Amino acid sequence: MSELSGDALVRLYYHTVDTADAAAVVSLFSEEAAYRRPGYPPMVGRQALLQFYGSDRVIEAGQHRIAQVVSGSDPTQVAVAGRFTGRLKDGSQVDLGFADFFTVRDSLIVARATFFDSPAV
Repeated sequence: MSELSGDALVRLYYHTVDTADAAAVVSLFSEEAAYRRPGYPPMVGRQALLQFYGSDRVIEAGQHRIAQVVSGSDPTQVAVAGRFTGRLKDGSQVDLGFADFFTVRDSLIVARATFFDSPAV
């Protein structure tokens, strides 16, 4: 993969995660990446991320709509605000706001933290 800016990598992440290809999503993270998300213990490393995206994630399908992507003077730090609409594995529908905070290095995600506007996914 050619060198991607933090903004471009984050946008690629959302496009990829919405395709539901767990291996492709995990390939965007570094080997030692850490992901923190409400309702789950911290996930550290590609194997933990593959477990999450491949089976533990309660989302069956859906789409992220990005409202804002912000990366200030430090291009390794990227913040995102948006909405997710989709279907959970139990068949219920969700429509909720989210905020994500990414740290990127060498065109890979090294840390991600997610926050939701309601306790749903």
